[in-house]
Amino acid sequence: MTRAAAGEPVAPMTRALRLCGHCGKSILAEPYQRAGSECRCENCFLDSRRSDVDPNIDAERHALAEALAAALDLRERETGLHSKRVACHTLVLAKRFTIDRDALRQIYWGALLHDIGKIGIPDAILLKPAALTVAEEEVMRTHPRKGQAILAGVPFLKDAAQIVLNHEERFDGSGYPRGLAGEAIPFGARLFSVIDTLDAMTSDRPYRRRLPFDAAKAEIVRLAGRHYDPAAVDAFLGEEGVLREMVAVKCGAAWSDARPAGAAGELGNPAGPQRS
Repeated sequence: MTRAAAGEPVAPMTRALRLCGHCGKSILAEPYQRAGSECRCENCFLDSRRSDVDPNIDAERHALAEALAAALDLRERETGLHSKRVACHTLVLAKRFTIDRDALRQIYWGALLHDIGKIGIPDAILLKPAALTVAEEEVMRTHPRKGQAILAGVPFLKDAAQIVLNHEERFDGSGYPRGLAGEAIPFGARLFSVIDTLDAMTSDRPYRRRLPFDAAKAEIVRLAGRHYDPAAVDAFLGEEGVLREMVAVKCGAAWSDARPAGAAGELGNPAGPQRS
């Protein structure tokens, strides 16, 4: 019988303080990534992924884009680093198709700012805990166009703005705002669609606990050719080991517990096919 079960007083459990081995900030709660004796916060972990794509990225422009995304996440009461996370995950897929740094930068920024148009959605709709009415749903569906309009006057975000405009489109034409189908949807938006589903399903929501990676994987595979570009789904399956690691970091699980059998690697050098 435990002391608690016997009615004896038990000292409260305390969480060991961890320091990020990269930025030095305190890590008071999961998620974090461990590499040997070093812990790394999710923000620094994601930064390491982004720098793999373009170590010479324009720092001031990038900081501005990340600040806008962080502001939106805060307003929408997202926990963690939703926008930055889906941007980095989308890059994992994009690197299978291009090594062009300008293209990768635009895909990153488009995924990072995908929901920037929600700034123009009233709080009563954006933060409503219950299901939206038909009229409210129509208002919510204006956010891709609002987002594109916000970014349209920013020359260095020209291509990213097209991802923002089209990130709610579906491969079979059932999405919005324009009902585009197939290759009429910008490729970056098609990649993002897969990743957005992965992050949504593996994140906690007010109405449900997060689902395991394999549940998200099954849903994505099931909807290939309908909601998702089959090429994007194939890329997702090809990068499964890397994406499992990244989801595990978000969820605060040890990577060693999340790796598929036979995977190997360390922080910053995960298992999986080499990418340009």
